[in-house]
Formats: sequence, structure tokens, C-alpha cells
Amino acid sequence: MKICSLLPSGTEIAFALGLGDQVVGVTDICDYPPEAASRPAVSRSLVDPSVLSSDEVERRMKELAAEGRPTHEVDTGWLERERPDLVLTQDVCALCDVDASQVREAVAGCSIHPNVVVLSPRTISGIFASIREVGQAAGVSARAESLVSDLQARLYRTTAAAARAPRKPEVFSLEGVNPLVVGGHWIPEMKLLAGGRDRWFSPGCPAARLEWSQVLEADPEVLLLALCSSDLARGLREAGWLAGQDGFWDLRAVGSGEVYMIEHVYFSRPGPRVIDGIEILAQLMHPDLFSGLVPPETVLKLEPDPSPGAPGDLAARFRPYG
Repeated sequence: MKICSLLPSGTEIAFALGLGDQVVGVTDICDYPPEAASRPAVSRSLVDPSVLSSDEVERRMKELAAEGRPTHEVDTGWLERERPDLVLTQDVCALCDVDASQVREAVAGCSIHPNVVVLSPRTISGIFASIREVGQAAGVSARAESLVSDLQARLYRTTAAAARAPRKPEVFSLEGVNPLVVGGHWIPEMKLLAGGRDRWFSPGCPAARLEWSQVLEADPEVLLLALCSSDLARGLREAGWLAGQDGFWDLRAVGSGEVYMIEHVYFSRPGPRVIDGIEILAQLMHPDLFSGLVPPETVLKLEPDPSPGAPGDLAARFRPYG
């Protein structure tokens, strides 16, 4: 079976199921496991956040929408030539990945008729269902059940240990700045399972735009920055905007240094590594109960400073966690 995965989480699921040799096409941002990046890129984003700031990305998105153009392009010539048997796509976010409607349109224009599987998880259980769905479509249902069982066992160990915490901190996460965006779907659930409290967003809710006043009102004990489509280097470049907002330096999380910048892939890709993300959050919020769960070069922690600084100073105050 030849598999074309048009979303990073689908690629990660396929490789986790031992199907890496059958993955013949991916997206331009599929980079895990590392060998996935060697496959041909069948879809590409027309917006490159690696070279654009958040406000520039926003403007470009609006331009494409005004022109009636999608945010991604699909190589229909490749689909026609390679004739994959299985195509993985999604309908969760049309901005992050090519969506199901565009994939169906691309396939309809070809002489091939692959099985198009649309992954649409909104919760952690939905992510497990996606793994099972890919396993069934690829003929490896037993492997999928085994993988899900292993992930569920890890999740249970984490949640059971987090339940012993004497207190659960109020935690707020941002998946975008300028404009401010809070992640929805499985992300609020991740914070709860890791032993935190989220009074503002519920598991399965959609992502939402925010006003800065809402962050000030929340005044969380722990602030997580897992900026979508941003590695740590880009996250640091974007952080200065936050420091320039009125009241930022007065937030409880900033004063205590409980501000963490995390590689977005553990939040934004609904696949096996979401469980890694929950484990990471558990250690950040409850270091007395967890250790060894934060991979190197994955998290930066803000050093508290009693004196307000200029916006550009914020990035310099982040240090590698641990």
C-alpha cells in the first residue's frame, strides 16, 4: 500500500504504526520522525511562518482569502503519477494543513481513486480514534490497538500521579500572539490531565481569538506559550509583543517565572506525541512529582525579574528548562 499523508500528525501516526516504508508523500512541514522529511512534499503552504512574523502571517492569510485562494497547494501531478492507495487529510484547521475539501477536489481531478481518510479529532479520545482509523485503513488494526493501549497506559500513569498533587495551578496557554489565539480541541484537556486547572476553556472547544484584557483578567499562575507553527527560535522572536502589553509584567505567572515556551509540535499535532506533551506539562506544573519527562531543547523557562524591561528584553530572560 502506498500512503500519502497530507498532515504532520497523519505522518507521525503512520510511522508510529510501522508504515514508514509505505509513506511515499508528505507535506512540506512533515519533519518527524526525521526520515519523513526525505519524502516528496505533495502539499505546501502558501504562507511561510518561518520567515514571516505573526502579523505578517495574518495579513497574508487575509490577502489569500480576499483573492479566493486556498492557504495550501496540492501537487495533483504527483498524485496522478504516483497513484497512492491511501490519502490522509484533516478537517480540523484549514490554516495549519490542507483540508479535506481541497484534497477531495484534487483527487477528483485525477484518474486515481484512492481511499481518502479524513482525521477530525477534537479530544484525546478522538486522537486515539484517529490512530485506530489509520490502522484500519492501512490494514494494521492490531498494531493500532497495541499503540493506543501503550499510549493509554502512559496517560494513566501520568494522570494517576498528577492526581496526588496537593494543588492544581491555574494554567493558561497561548497558541498565537499578535493576534492572540488560544488553542482549543484537545489542548484544554491536556492541561487538565497534566494536573492543572483551566477555568476558561473546556475540552473539545474550538480555538478562539482573544483580547489582551482577557489574559489580564485570567491572571494565571502558569502561562504556556506553544505558538502554532513556531519553533523555539521563532517563539522568542514573537515574545517581545507580549512584553509590550500593559500589565504583562504584573501577571502572577510572570512575577514567579512560571512562563514556559514549549515546542508547538507537542500541542498542535494530534498524534502520539500529544501524550509526550501531557507528560511535559505534568513535570512543568508538578516538578516534585515528575522528572525526566522533558526532552532536551524542548522547553524554555522565564527567569523572574522584579523590574519591568523593554519589550525586546523578554526573549533574553528565557533559559533552557532544567
